[in-house]
Amino acid sequence: MADKLNVLVICGSLRKGSYNASVARALPALAPPELALTPAASFAKFPIYNADDQTATGIPADVKAWCDAIRAADGVIIVSPEYNWSIPGGLKNAIDWASREKDIAFKDKPVVLMSAAPGLLGGGRMQYHLRMALTAIEAQMFGKPEVFVNYAAKKIDEKTGELTDEPTKDMIKQQLAAFVKFVAKTKR
Repeated sequence: MADKLNVLVICGSLRKGSYNASVARALPALAPPELALTPAASFAKFPIYNADDQTATGIPADVKAWCDAIRAADGVIIVSPEYNWSIPGGLKNAIDWASREKDIAFKDKPVVLMSAAPGLLGGGRMQYHLRMALTAIEAQMFGKPEVFVNYAAKKIDEKTGELTDEPTKDMIKQQLAAFVKFVAKTKR
Protein backbone atom coordinates (compact mmCIF):
# COMPACT_ATOMS: atom_id res chain seq x y z
CA MET A 1 0.00 0.00 0.00
CA ALA A 2 1.76 3.14 -1.24
CA ASP A 3 -0.22 5.78 0.60
CA LYS A 4 -1.10 5.85 4.25
CA LEU A 5 -4.70 5.47 5.26
CA ASN A 6 -5.95 8.58 7.02
CA VAL A 7 -8.02 7.44 9.99
CA LEU A 8 -9.93 9.73 12.32
CA VAL A 9 -10.01 8.79 16.02
CA ILE A 10 -13.14 9.82 17.93
CA CYS A 11 -13.09 9.59 21.71
CA GLY A 12 -16.58 9.12 23.12
CA SER A 13 -15.63 10.46 26.54
CA LEU A 14 -15.33 14.10 27.54
CA ARG A 15 -13.79 13.32 30.94
CA LYS A 16 -10.26 14.64 31.47
CA GLY A 17 -8.99 11.42 33.09
CA SER A 18 -10.88 9.12 30.72
CA TYR A 19 -9.67 5.55 30.28
CA ASN A 20 -10.91 5.76 26.70
CA ALA A 21 -8.90 8.90 26.01
CA SER A 22 -5.87 7.00 27.34
CA VAL A 23 -6.54 4.16 24.91
CA ALA A 24 -7.02 6.66 22.05
CA ARG A 25 -3.70 8.35 22.90
CA ALA A 26 -1.96 4.95 22.84
CA LEU A 27 -3.13 4.10 19.32
CA PRO A 28 -0.41 5.84 17.24
CA ALA A 29 2.31 3.76 18.93
CA LEU A 30 0.31 0.56 18.33
CA ALA A 31 -0.84 1.25 14.79
CA PRO A 32 0.75 -0.39 11.76
CA PRO A 33 2.77 1.94 9.51
CA GLU A 34 -0.07 2.06 6.95
CA LEU A 35 -2.24 4.12 9.32
CA ALA A 36 -2.00 7.85 9.89
CA LEU A 37 -4.19 8.63 12.91
CA THR A 38 -5.73 12.04 13.59
CA PRO A 39 -7.73 12.87 16.74
CA ALA A 40 -11.20 14.22 15.94
CA ALA A 41 -12.32 17.59 17.26
CA SER A 42 -14.41 17.45 20.41
CA PHE A 43 -18.18 17.31 20.17
CA ALA A 44 -18.51 18.78 23.69
CA LYS A 45 -20.15 22.03 22.57
CA PHE A 46 -22.59 20.58 20.05
CA PRO A 47 -26.12 21.67 21.01
CA ILE A 48 -28.62 18.95 21.84
CA TYR A 49 -30.10 17.85 18.53
CA ASN A 50 -33.54 19.33 17.90
CA ALA A 51 -35.12 19.26 14.43
CA ASP A 52 -36.82 22.62 15.11
CA ASP A 53 -33.42 24.22 15.78
CA GLN A 54 -31.99 22.63 12.64
CA THR A 55 -34.90 24.02 10.60
CA ALA A 56 -34.50 27.48 12.14
CA THR A 57 -30.72 27.88 12.02
CA GLY A 58 -29.30 24.96 10.05
CA ILE A 59 -26.50 22.64 11.08
CA PRO A 60 -23.93 24.36 13.36
CA ALA A 61 -20.51 25.10 11.86
CA ASP A 62 -18.66 22.92 14.41
CA VAL A 63 -20.94 19.97 13.55
CA LYS A 64 -20.28 20.54 9.84
CA ALA A 65 -16.50 20.62 10.48
CA TRP A 66 -16.73 17.37 12.50
CA CYS A 67 -18.67 15.72 9.68
CA ASP A 68 -16.25 17.04 7.05
CA ALA A 69 -13.36 15.43 8.97
CA ILE A 70 -15.22 12.10 8.99
CA ARG A 71 -15.95 12.35 5.26
CA ALA A 72 -12.29 13.20 4.50
CA ALA A 73 -10.97 10.20 6.45
CA ASP A 74 -10.44 6.77 4.95
CA GLY A 75 -11.82 5.22 8.14
CA VAL A 76 -12.87 6.01 11.70
CA ILE A 77 -11.91 4.54 15.06
CA ILE A 78 -14.33 5.23 17.90
CA VAL A 79 -13.02 4.63 21.43
CA SER A 80 -15.85 5.11 23.89
CA PRO A 81 -16.99 4.34 27.42
CA GLU A 82 -20.31 2.80 28.32
CA TYR A 83 -22.80 4.99 30.17
CA ASN A 84 -25.80 3.25 31.73
CA TRP A 85 -25.28 0.19 29.51
CA SER A 86 -25.29 2.28 26.34
CA ILE A 87 -23.71 5.07 24.25
CA PRO A 88 -22.62 8.24 26.11
CA GLY A 89 -25.14 11.02 25.46
CA GLY A 90 -22.62 13.42 23.94
CA LEU A 91 -21.40 10.89 21.40
CA LYS A 92 -24.94 9.83 20.50
CA ASN A 93 -25.91 13.48 20.07
CA ALA A 94 -22.94 14.02 17.70
CA ILE A 95 -24.01 10.99 15.66
CA ASP A 96 -27.59 12.25 15.61
CA TRP A 97 -26.38 15.59 14.22
CA ALA A 98 -24.18 13.79 11.68
CA SER A 99 -27.17 11.77 10.49
CA ARG A 100 -29.08 14.95 9.59
CA GLU A 101 -26.77 16.22 6.87
CA LYS A 102 -27.83 15.50 3.30
CA ASP A 103 -24.48 13.77 2.64
CA ILE A 104 -24.29 11.62 5.78
CA ALA A 105 -20.65 11.57 6.91
CA PHE A 106 -20.70 7.97 8.16
CA LYS A 107 -22.37 6.51 5.03
CA ASP A 108 -20.09 3.79 3.63
CA LYS A 109 -17.31 4.83 6.04
CA PRO A 110 -15.30 1.96 7.57
CA VAL A 111 -15.63 2.18 11.36
CA VAL A 112 -14.00 0.15 14.12
CA LEU A 113 -14.97 0.28 17.80
CA MET A 114 -12.96 0.03 21.01
CA SER A 115 -14.01 0.58 24.60
CA ALA A 116 -12.48 0.73 28.05
CA ALA A 117 -14.38 0.42 31.31
CA PRO A 118 -13.69 -0.39 34.95
CA GLY A 119 -15.90 -3.49 34.96
CA LEU A 120 -15.83 -7.00 33.55
CA LEU A 121 -17.55 -6.32 30.21
CA GLY A 122 -15.24 -3.49 29.14
CA GLY A 123 -17.97 -1.49 27.40
CA GLY A 124 -19.47 -4.37 25.43
CA ARG A 125 -23.07 -3.20 25.78
CA MET A 126 -22.13 0.26 24.48
CA GLN A 127 -20.42 -1.29 21.47
CA TYR A 128 -23.56 -3.28 20.66
CA HIS A 129 -25.74 -0.15 20.78
CA LEU A 130 -23.21 1.99 18.90
CA ARG A 131 -22.92 -0.67 16.21
CA MET A 132 -26.73 -0.52 15.75
CA ALA A 133 -26.79 3.30 15.58
CA LEU A 134 -23.97 3.43 13.03
CA THR A 135 -25.44 0.63 10.94
CA ALA A 136 -28.67 2.64 10.74
CA ILE A 137 -26.75 5.43 8.98
CA GLU A 138 -24.94 2.93 6.72
CA ALA A 139 -21.45 2.94 8.22
CA GLN A 140 -19.36 -0.07 7.22
CA MET A 141 -18.83 -1.75 10.59
CA PHE A 142 -15.65 -3.74 11.19
CA GLY A 143 -16.24 -7.05 12.98
CA LYS A 144 -13.35 -8.96 14.53
CA PRO A 145 -11.12 -8.92 16.40
CA GLU A 146 -12.92 -6.81 18.97
CA VAL A 147 -11.28 -4.68 21.68
CA PHE A 148 -12.88 -4.45 25.13
CA VAL A 149 -10.49 -3.11 27.76
CA ASN A 150 -12.06 -4.50 30.93
CA TYR A 151 -10.81 -3.66 34.44
CA ALA A 152 -9.26 -0.58 32.84
CA ALA A 153 -7.97 0.81 36.16
CA LYS A 154 -5.57 -2.13 36.31
CA LYS A 155 -4.39 -1.64 32.72
CA ILE A 156 -3.94 2.13 32.59
CA ASP A 157 -1.47 3.92 34.87
CA GLU A 158 -3.46 6.26 37.11
CA LYS A 159 -0.71 8.90 37.28
CA THR A 160 0.44 8.99 33.67
CA GLY A 161 -2.71 7.84 31.85
CA GLU A 162 -0.54 5.38 29.91
CA LEU A 163 -1.89 2.04 28.72
CA THR A 164 0.45 -0.46 30.38
CA ASP A 165 -1.14 -3.86 29.79
CA GLU A 166 0.79 -5.79 27.12
CA PRO A 167 -1.99 -8.29 26.22
CA THR A 168 -4.33 -5.32 25.65
CA LYS A 169 -1.73 -3.60 23.48
CA ASP A 170 -1.32 -6.82 21.48
CA MET A 171 -5.09 -7.10 20.94
CA ILE A 172 -5.25 -3.48 19.75
CA LYS A 173 -2.35 -4.13 17.34
CA GLN A 174 -4.22 -7.15 15.93
CA GLN A 175 -7.42 -5.16 15.52
CA LEU A 176 -5.69 -2.23 13.81
CA ALA A 177 -3.81 -4.54 11.42
CA ALA A 178 -7.09 -6.21 10.46
CA PHE A 179 -8.79 -2.81 10.12
CA VAL A 180 -6.17 -1.78 7.53
CA LYS A 181 -7.24 -4.74 5.37
CA PHE A 182 -10.93 -3.96 5.95
CA VAL A 183 -10.49 -0.31 4.90
CA ALA A 184 -8.56 -1.37 1.81
CA LYS A 185 -11.39 -3.75 0.83
CA THR A 186 -14.06 -1.08 1.28
CA LYS A 187 -12.10 1.42 -0.84
CA ARG A 188 -12.13 -0.83 -3.93
